[in-house]
Amino acid sequence: MNIATLSARITSLYHPARRALLLSTAVLLAACASAPKAPSAELMAAEQAIANAERAQVIRYTSTELNIARNELTAARSAVAAKDMLRARQLALQAQLSAEQAMARAEFIKAQAINQDMQQSIEVLQQEAQRNQAGVKP
Repeated sequence: MNIATLSARITSLYHPARRALLLSTAVLLAACASAPKAPSAELMAAEQAIANAERAQVIRYTSTELNIARNELTAARSAVAAKDMLRARQLALQAQLSAEQAMARAEFIKAQAINQDMQQSIEVLQQEAQRNQAGVKP
């Protein structure tokens, strides 16, 4: 390869149109490489948490938190469609937490009801015991 051919090749790399093409290709590749991926795992975890809450019939005890979780999951899906992956991830995580909160609140309400039933049973037993003691004379 002689000097004239080498010089022609180097000069052709600096041609403005070729330079613009190389620059735009580099920018495009960099943009594709840095675009965040859809938060598939977070969306699936949120869907699973909501499904678990629905199977546990949480809606009977606390519909507010479960509806919030559903709304957040819908918003997360919309964010994915709008290519706002960071917001989608945040909303999916929040939906999962809201569903888990609904489960915890429902369990708390169930436990309170059981506790109240037990307290009433104890009171009835105490009243029975007092009546039995009053009726028995030594």
